[in-house]
Amino acid sequence: MIYRRPNRKIPEINASSTADIAFLLLIFFLLTTSMDTDRGLLRRLPPPGRPEEAMKLQERNVLLIDIEEDDRVKCAGDYVDLPELRARAKLFIANPQDDPGLPERVPVEVPLLGTVPVTEQHVIALRCSRRASYRAYIAVQDELAGAYRDLRDELSRSRWGQNYADLTPDRKQAVREVFPQKISEVKAEND
Repeated sequence: MIYRRPNRKIPEINASSTADIAFLLLIFFLLTTSMDTDRGLLRRLPPPGRPEEAMKLQERNVLLIDIEEDDRVKCAGDYVDLPELRARAKLFIANPQDDPGLPERVPVEVPLLGTVPVTEQHVIALRCSRRASYRAYIAVQDELAGAYRDLRDELSRSRWGQNYADLTPDRKQAVREVFPQKISEVKAEND
């Protein structure tokens, strides 16, 4: 007589508990891992597809800032520290005394503000050596953005008694028209 094994049923795997465990692991990893958020310098880029044209600017409308390889900063040919850079940038952007050596002020009709003298042709040209540290580059960018922020706050407080950050979107837009942020990156020459 040949011995036969009895047919045993193969146990089934309970798929619902496996799905529950997979779901719990997914939730665990989503909660414990960090999601990197993109951070960087907020800049408005020119629209795509437009050929680059050489802009013809008057010398008085351009403030050249150099970051040298040893992280020293030159503003219009003079070595400056960061607080002085901010002060010079504010003076250049606003030109409160209508100095002929600074950007030309023209009257512009701005919604909510009326006719306001604006230095609409001003450009801050930033040239950074490739050997300069990233820390120096960010510090200079921060001071330039701070100069615009200070001027916008001053105008907002004088007109509406509020800081720029607390204004309504329409008022913010009006202030941005008076002090548009114009920072241009210039390619370093002999780097």
